[in-house]
Amino acid sequence: MEGTKANDGATGRVALVPTRYGPGVVGGSEAVCAEIALGLSSRGWDVEVLTTCAVDHFTWANALPEGASEENGLLVRRFPTVRDPSRVARRAQDSIEGDEVPSLDEQISWLGFQFRAPDLFHHLLQHSQEFDAVVFSPYLFWNTSVCLRAAPERSVVVPCLHDETYARLDVLRPVLSDPAAVWFLSEPEHELAHSLGDVSEHHVVTGAGVDVPSSYDPEGFRARHGIERPFVLYAGRREGGKGWHWLLDAYELAVKAGVELDLVTIGAGEVHVPAGLAGRVLDLGFVSAAERDDAFAAAAAYVQPSRMESFSRSVMEAWLAGTPVLATADGAVVAWHCKRSGGGLLFDGAEELVEQLLSLSRSPAEARSMAERGRSYVLAEYSWDVVLDRMETSLRKIAPTGSWAGS
Repeated sequence: MEGTKANDGATGRVALVPTRYGPGVVGGSEAVCAEIALGLSSRGWDVEVLTTCAVDHFTWANALPEGASEENGLLVRRFPTVRDPSRVARRAQDSIEGDEVPSLDEQISWLGFQFRAPDLFHHLLQHSQEFDAVVFSPYLFWNTSVCLRAAPERSVVVPCLHDETYARLDVLRPVLSDPAAVWFLSEPEHELAHSLGDVSEHHVVTGAGVDVPSSYDPEGFRARHGIERPFVLYAGRREGGKGWHWLLDAYELAVKAGVELDLVTIGAGEVHVPAGLAGRVLDLGFVSAAERDDAFAAAAAYVQPSRMESFSRSVMEAWLAGTPVLATADGAVVAWHCKRSGGGLLFDGAEELVEQLLSLSRSPAEARSMAERGRSYVLAEYSWDVVLDRMETSLRKIAPTGSWAGS
């Protein structure tokens, strides 16, 4: 973890409240929270993590023991989840999945649809005043929407906001308007928040930090997995909301059009390869961070089909590895990054993605140039030193007390 820049003795106490935390946890907001915690700790802050016992974001089952433990030098307190959604809550969820906003009464019942963690809420009621700031993420789950009410005057929300039906629920409006501060990960996310309603007076686009690997081993990656042909990479959850099923259909069209690049995929979720793509799609499942970095470096390009992004860490990891990006034009955030950096191309539909894959194979020099621009962009905007400086500046403006508050 980078971010060890001295803070001139300006330290305080901060709690991070992600939905899940620890090895095996997959999720963008969870990764951001974990790295903020480590980054602030490396600068001398007294950091605690308050989270649930869950690991899997589908079941929210209590997989880890409750109570306090020390992990990566941080104090972590885990609280059990409770799942008992009512019929009204299920009906509300069905409406949301159908892109309809349920009634206010249904929304209130829905708040605990995924999970509740009553002991976490009670802990915050009793102990939130011991912290200079309490950072919640993401916006739509109970750990944020309900728990920030325990101490709104010292709460910070990292919403990881998407343009989706959840963002239009009345019961979630206070998540953006009531906290002491809101940290956005990109300008499009910031603009979306304002289009939805009131936003806390103190808000800032901090971005998210991305660790820079010290080295890459693309040849070793290819050898370890028996990869002989050039390939494009998809890294992330294999879910419809992330564009995974669309990508498989588009890639099948690309193979029929003569694209010679294979598709390698890493991440969580099941992969069912259509018969027409047998031998052209290699799924490696969940891999280590080092193996992930090597996968990015070995790829001819990284494909980001998801429009539901508030930052898109995988795009940054691709650029750092010297790999150009192909991203959906429907995703405001990834399109914003590609336009600002010049590090990628945008596709509007499957046919345009096929054209870009064919062009990529014919123009390796342009691909390298795009990747170089992308890497320079990440280093300038999203190193942890840059991002933590933004976050610490924000914390100094909102915290009422602390040995660092007046520094």
